Amino acid sequence: MAGHGNGEEVKLLGIWFSPYVRRVVWALELKGIDYEWVELSFRDPKNRSPSLLEHNPVLKRVPVLVHRGRPIVESLVIVEYIDETWRNNPVLPSDPYERAVARFWANFVDQKVCLYDSMSLLI
Repeated sequence: MAGHGNGEEVKLLGIWFSPYVRRVVWALELKGIDYEWVELSFRDPKNRSPSLLEHNPVLKRVPVLVHRGRPIVESLVIVEYIDETWRNNPVLPSDPYERAVARFWANFVDQKVCLYDSMSLLI
């Protein structure tokens, strides 16, 4: 992972076991985007990484995609950004109804299935 998506700097700040970070990794890999992986520590949730605080000062959690020096946060927002920025291998369906259904299920997983405590584990 050289850290360049189509010649543009791409970094992903994350924790390897986070399902939200994995979602972004899958989108990047599906699209064939080279990116720099920045592993953050989860051992001390009260002592956030300076890089995380710089790029996500509001929520203070991962994932954070940094593209061309600009941060994008929240995994579903990041996946949509990736899909819109790099058009090859679409992640979301082109049909508006089917896209809405995909978004519903992604949101359902976030709200009802994922049992991680995002505040204490930075995920």
